[in-house]
Amino acid sequence: MEIAYWVVGGLLAVFYLYAGGKKAVQSREQLLPMMGWVDTMPMPLVRTIGVLELLGAVGLILPPLTDILPGLAVAAAVGLVLIQIGGIVTHLRRGEARLIGLNIVLLVLAAVAAWLATSVV
Repeated sequence: MEIAYWVVGGLLAVFYLYAGGKKAVQSREQLLPMMGWVDTMPMPLVRTIGVLELLGAVGLILPPLTDILPGLAVAAAVGLVLIQIGGIVTHLRRGEARLIGLNIVLLVLAAVAAWLATSVV
C-alpha cells in the first residue's frame, strides 16, 4: 500500500506542481491556450487555485516523507478532490462537458491517494 501511495501521490504532485505553478505565475494570455476557462474568472481566483494546487502537491509529499504530521497528506488529497469538483462544475456551467475527462481522472486519483494515505499515516 505504501508503494501505491508514493506512485499515485508522486504523479499527482508532479502534475499539480506544474499546473498550479502555471496558474500562480503566468498571465491570463499565457494561460488561455491551455485553460480556456480563465477568460471568465478573476485572476486573483486563478492565482488562488494555483497556490492551492501547489500546497496540495507539497502536502502529498512532505508530511509522509518527513513523518511530521503525516495526516496532512490525507487533507491535501481531499483538498485536491474538492478542487477537481470545482473544475467539473466550472466546465459543466460553461457547456464544456467534453472537457471534464481529465478532471474526473484527477479526482479519482486524488480520492485514491486520500485512501492510500490513511495507510501511510
